[in-house]
Amino acid sequence: MRSRLTLLVAAAVAIAVAVSAVGCWYFVQRELSWQLNESLRDIRVPWSLLDKAVKECSPNPVSTSGGDYPPFPEPMQIVYPDGTRCVMGNTAIKVTYRERKIAAGYRGQEEVYDGFADNGKPIRVLVKNVDQNAAFVIARPLHELRSTLRRVSVMLVIVAALGVLVAATAGLLVSRAALRPVGRLTRAVEHIAQTEDLNTRIPVEGTDEIARLSASFNAMTAALAGSRVRQQQLVADAGHELRTPLTTLRTNIDLLLRSEQTGRSLDPGAKERLLVNVKAQFAELTTLVGDLLQLARGDTDHEPHLELPLHEVVTAAVERARLRGAEVSTELSPWYVVGSATSLERAVLNLIDNAAKFSPGREVEVALREGVLTVRDHGPGIAEDELPHVFERFWRSPSARSLPGSGLGLAIVAQAAAEADGVVSLDNAAGGGTIATMRLPGRPQASG
Repeated sequence: MRSRLTLLVAAAVAIAVAVSAVGCWYFVQRELSWQLNESLRDIRVPWSLLDKAVKECSPNPVSTSGGDYPPFPEPMQIVYPDGTRCVMGNTAIKVTYRERKIAAGYRGQEEVYDGFADNGKPIRVLVKNVDQNAAFVIARPLHELRSTLRRVSVMLVIVAALGVLVAATAGLLVSRAALRPVGRLTRAVEHIAQTEDLNTRIPVEGTDEIARLSASFNAMTAALAGSRVRQQQLVADAGHELRTPLTTLRTNIDLLLRSEQTGRSLDPGAKERLLVNVKAQFAELTTLVGDLLQLARGDTDHEPHLELPLHEVVTAAVERARLRGAEVSTELSPWYVVGSATSLERAVLNLIDNAAKFSPGREVEVALREGVLTVRDHGPGIAEDELPHVFERFWRSPSARSLPGSGLGLAIVAQAAAEADGVVSLDNAAGGGTIATMRLPGRPQASG
């Protein structure tokens, strides 16, 4: 990236310098050419000398070094409409159609152009109409102009090369300074890839895009570290919770095997109680594994979130709870949300089961009004200092540890609510019991 940035800066400066150099050369050339044209127009030849020169001139160059021939420093000549010329001095100018036309009065009174002398040297030519039968031609050599332009060109090339070199050096220094945070970020990523150390942090300096990228990276690694801690905690808690039913199962099965191996049959009543206990432990283990799988799902394993009628989901959960023996009364109004029907139904069922567990034989009240689902029981309630912990995984209040359950039901409810962009809370209800409240964003009518 540093090399690309340096190359881009150098290329941009090179283009800018090249455009500036071409423009500068063009304006210098225009200025010098204009000055040369004006110097031709400023030449004044006395008519007495001009008349004498015309009388003594010839079609070919003549020497002006001797005699009383007027010494004209610039090439001059008279051109007639038929193309004949009267050369004044030792340099003759090639006659073109321009001189003949101007001499005949067809092309205006004056014209300036680049021409050639008879010896082939380039010259700047000024042609003036002096009467209807002749044109006065005067010229100056172009070698000084072209020599100056060559020197200007060389100077501009040198300046452009130095400018590009300086720009490349500055670009390299700037890219090193600008990409230093990116280098730290790269080293941090490589360090994490090699060591899997998610506690690595990048210093955040300033408020630019690089600083925001560093802050986002720190937030990402913090989230990953938190996810790893939660995963480790989940595994540890799951291992602890699984140990109890597995130990009980192993003990009961060992008793059954020992009785069969020793030939000492258990009392039929004791054996039946033992088998019932084994079945209950298997049911508890099955429920615990299902809850763990529900919590351990990755985001990519979630069902697609579609718009669904929450009131119908609640009705399905109520019917399942009634099949389990719960007494439930409902008051539902239509509400449509975006989420997973399976997760939300499981969450509502867990709330109803939890309410029924703490108020056996009493009615559980379920209501849905404008996206607020409430599930109330008439049990003993819960201590105020325990309310902040009810949605933690594997947390169980001291009064509930003797009841069946894994401590994951309300954690699953919190997860389902968060997936649907909602919130859930549990509070003591007025008049006794608890009331669970789940608020989900949505609308009273289906869209489209």
